[in-house]
Amino acid sequence: MTIGVALPSGDTGHAANIVDEIIAQTAQAAEAGIRSVWFSQTLSHDAVTMAALAGRAVPGIDVGTSVVPMHPRHPLLLAALAQTAQAATGGRFTLGIGLGAKSLLESAYGLPYPPPIRHLREYLTVLRTLLDGGKADFDGETVNAHPTLPTAVAGAAPVSVIVAAMGPQALRVTGELADGTLPYLAGPKAISDGIVPVITKAAEAAGRPAPRIIAAVPAVVTNDVDAVREIAAGQLDFYNSIPSYQRIIEAEGASGALDLAVIGDEEVVTTAVRRYFDAGATEVVVTQAGIRNSEERLRTWKLLGELNR
Repeated sequence: MTIGVALPSGDTGHAANIVDEIIAQTAQAAEAGIRSVWFSQTLSHDAVTMAALAGRAVPGIDVGTSVVPMHPRHPLLLAALAQTAQAATGGRFTLGIGLGAKSLLESAYGLPYPPPIRHLREYLTVLRTLLDGGKADFDGETVNAHPTLPTAVAGAAPVSVIVAAMGPQALRVTGELADGTLPYLAGPKAISDGIVPVITKAAEAAGRPAPRIIAAVPAVVTNDVDAVREIAAGQLDFYNSIPSYQRIIEAEGASGALDLAVIGDEEVVTTAVRRYFDAGATEVVVTQAGIRNSEERLRTWKLLGELNR
């Protein structure tokens, strides 16, 4: 098993410095036996920068973004960030990107949200060219790129690109142009019946290696299930209003995002994690879903580290 965790985890509102706090959590994760740590992009801290800092400070653990919305970042900017993070971590960085939520992005940036599948294809075409060391010379409907200066970063190994793709169209583009998918709230049935067959077929048709299937799963080891579920319900309710998540939740036969949260003792979480691997996941990333304190976080990580070993 290859199991990672999403950071930050737990209440970080008390932190005097969020960078120091996340580097400390990365060190704790590595000590617990966690194989990778993943950072989401917010409107506060920057995920790629955080991954680079944490990966450089804590040798041996893989780092990645889960995920950076493509809009409105230009692929030239993201390629530069990703290559810098790869050089900083000695080749332990994975770039996870996604289409993002239209309602959030348009409201935050005041820029029109592009047609998603066309934007994904054009964005990946340019990004892949840049990360593979090529010179992007591209005119599309949503992306244009004509760099006149060098774009390679000395010391940066090739960067693995993962897309938070869940729907058939996005999965086909991802299988063709990226290295795998990182779906969130996609249960074992949705992964085995929908995600794995579509992306694998697309990758094979494009002559690419078997894709990484990284299942992002909200999970907490706790004895106080009801209290944690109540917190998790509030944290996950946002996803019930987004069409792409509504579809993936329905594909599992669940009534809402909370049904995909794994909350219970060590046996409950172990059984659930193994179901994802049995469904075809190559990796699992456990995300925060109601973790109340460092005790619950470290108890959860202890179990995940044992499963890794």
